[in-house]
Amino acid sequence: MSAPWHVQRMAALDFECSDKEPTTARAVQCALILVGGGLNTDMSAWTINPGIAQEPGAIAVHGLTDEYLAEHGQDPEPALGAIAKSVAEVVAAGIPLVGHNIGFDLTLLNAECQRHLGDSLEGICRQPLTRVLDTMVLDKHAAPYRRRVSETQGPYQMRTTAEVYGLGWDEEQAHGASYDALMSVRAVYKMGVIAHTRPEDRPDWVQALRNRRGPYDRFNDLAFVDVEELHRRQVVWAREDAASYQAWLRNPAKSGEKHNPDAVIDGTWPLRQAGGAS
Repeated sequence: MSAPWHVQRMAALDFECSDKEPTTARAVQCALILVGGGLNTDMSAWTINPGIAQEPGAIAVHGLTDEYLAEHGQDPEPALGAIAKSVAEVVAAGIPLVGHNIGFDLTLLNAECQRHLGDSLEGICRQPLTRVLDTMVLDKHAAPYRRRVSETQGPYQMRTTAEVYGLGWDEEQAHGASYDALMSVRAVYKMGVIAHTRPEDRPDWVQALRNRRGPYDRFNDLAFVDVEELHRRQVVWAREDAASYQAWLRNPAKSGEKHNPDAVIDGTWPLRQAGGAS
C-alpha cells in the first residue's frame, strides 16, 4: 500500500500577476517548489516582464512595479515556456500540484500558454490535470462556515488558513510567489496529518467544528484516499461552494449590500475555461 497522500512528493505552484482576472491577467512572478517524499527540496522561480501596465491593486499586493519588472523580468515567451515545461514534467511524473486557490493559478497559466505558446496547459502536458490539491477548496470543505478574521482578512485567504493550521506567518515575505507556494504545501501537509489522525485525537478546534456543525467530521473526507480520488472530490466541492455563494448573492435577505440577482459564480475547477485569451 502506498504512503498517505500528504507525505508523498508534491509540487507547490504559485503566481503573482497583473490583475485579479486569471483569464486576462499576465504572470509577473512564479514559483514551483518540489518538497517531501524523502527527497531534497527543489525550488524554481521566475520573474517576468509582462510588457503591459499592471493594475495598481496588483502592485499593492505583490510589490513588483512595472519599472522593476522592465529591468529585472524575463520576456514572457521564454519564461512561460520554461514554466510550462517544468509543470509538464511534474504532471508526467505523477506528482500532485499544490497551491492555495490554485484554480486561479492554473487558469492564469493556461491563458498564458494559449497567449504565448499557442497551446493549452493540458495540451502542453499532453494529459488532463487529475492530481491537484487546492488548500482553499480543502479548507472550505473540511472547516466550513469560518468567519472573517477582520475587515481586511478573509476567512479562507492564505494567511488565515496558515494561522488556523498552526503555521507561522511573515507578512513582509507574504505575497511573493515562493513564500506563498511554500506556505500552501505546508498547509496541505497539516490538513493531511489531521485527516489521518483518529477523530477523537484531532485538535480541539476540529472537535469544536464537529460539535457545532453536526456529528460528522469532514476531515474524514480527506482520509485514506489517493490523490486522484481527492482531486475528483474537490471538483464536486468547488462546484457546490460556487453554487452556494451564487445563491447567497441572489438572496437579498442574506447578501444585503452585496445582493446581485444576476450573479453567476463559475464553479469549474481546477481549470476555468475562457472564451479566449486576450
